[in-house]
Amino acid sequence: MLKIYNTATRKIENFKPISDVVKIYTCGPTVYNYAHIGNLTAYIYWDLLVRALKLNGLKVKRVLNLTDVGHLASDADEGEDKLEKGAAREGKSVYEIADYYIEAFKKDYYSLCLTEPELWARATDYIADDLAAVDKMTENGFTYETFDGIYYDTSKFEKYGDFARLDLAGLKAGARVGFSDEKRNVSDFAVWKFIHPGEKHAMRWDYLGRPGYPGWHLECATIIHKELGEPIDIHTGGVDHIPIHHTNEIAEAFAVSGKELSRYWLHCNFITIDGEKISKSLGNTYTLAELSERGFSPLDYKMWVLSGHYQGTRNFTFESLEAAKSRLLNWRNKIAYCHQCDIESDRDFADVLEKVSNNLNSPEGFAMIDNATWSLEDWQKIDDLFGLDLIKSTPNISEEQYDLIHERESARTKKDFARSDEIRDLLASQGIAVRDTADGTVWEYLK
Repeated sequence: MLKIYNTATRKIENFKPISDVVKIYTCGPTVYNYAHIGNLTAYIYWDLLVRALKLNGLKVKRVLNLTDVGHLASDADEGEDKLEKGAAREGKSVYEIADYYIEAFKKDYYSLCLTEPELWARATDYIADDLAAVDKMTENGFTYETFDGIYYDTSKFEKYGDFARLDLAGLKAGARVGFSDEKRNVSDFAVWKFIHPGEKHAMRWDYLGRPGYPGWHLECATIIHKELGEPIDIHTGGVDHIPIHHTNEIAEAFAVSGKELSRYWLHCNFITIDGEKISKSLGNTYTLAELSERGFSPLDYKMWVLSGHYQGTRNFTFESLEAAKSRLLNWRNKIAYCHQCDIESDRDFADVLEKVSNNLNSPEGFAMIDNATWSLEDWQKIDDLFGLDLIKSTPNISEEQYDLIHERESARTKKDFARSDEIRDLLASQGIAVRDTADGTVWEYLK
């Protein structure tokens, strides 16, 4: 049985799906720039969630949104639009920026061997649904109009502060979201923003006879309502989404349908780099491509991420990434050994799955893998759980390479060490090391 920490209750709970298909929504990226490794961490953890659910015998329907309509650079209702910012930076249209960085994100996503969602949902495909949602919220008495938009009146939702444990009475004007004289409550937020004459905003749609665009919280509630229906089983995101974004999604969903949005909420923690918050100004926003330039694969990084718990505080260093790379190579060499010898497991894979099923405890699962012997069949199950491409990237060597190993053994028997060394060096140039053991010569990968 899968157990997960539910942010809504602040407890680890036994997961009980609503039906035979687990409905999951994952908050996706705003596609105005390349994703850095901190951005990608969440998708690695939620990939583990999906894989664990499936190995526990459950079917999954997951939606991952792509925010391709500009939203503001912070959680406030004012500021610079991210898509406009990207367009200005590169001299392209906002639509070109969105298309380009969606493909860049998907390239990174697939390079990490992440499970394909059942639906990639682009925010711009749901504008009509956004407007229908605003109409419904207004009809149900949850909104009011100001000079610059349609706002959600948080005083109308009695449970507004419950999810994030907010002290609404203690909030100061401007301390949480942009505050103006027209807002009734500090915590109120825009569900639709109007564009004023002369204001630059390339993405715009007409509503109430005026051009505008959706508030960024709205797309998630709308996509869930249309594609999955409330309540869903699991909503995932980062801890930064708890106090505003997910709180506002819950409020919007209730105003539209009168239902709870999700039964379970999972949030992963941030990573830091060399003890510092990830920041462009500090120059520590590494992408997967930049890791590759330093000799690390995307799966080396995935190995590093899964070596820690999704709720833990993680500090990334290149030394720790080197350790993860070595661990991954060690696992692949154990699989290589399975190709050469008849290996039986001395533990049951079900024990690993049980560890991971306890609130996605991948570190304990990894420790068990390190300290046991596994058959090739069980290595396949391990790969199904963690998605590290262990089997495909660890093929058996070619017949020609086996012939070389046999020739080397013959040369050693004849004490022709010059030929033996020559073959060893040739195999090394092909990324294969040979090791002489009491059981004979075995091969393994050098990198």
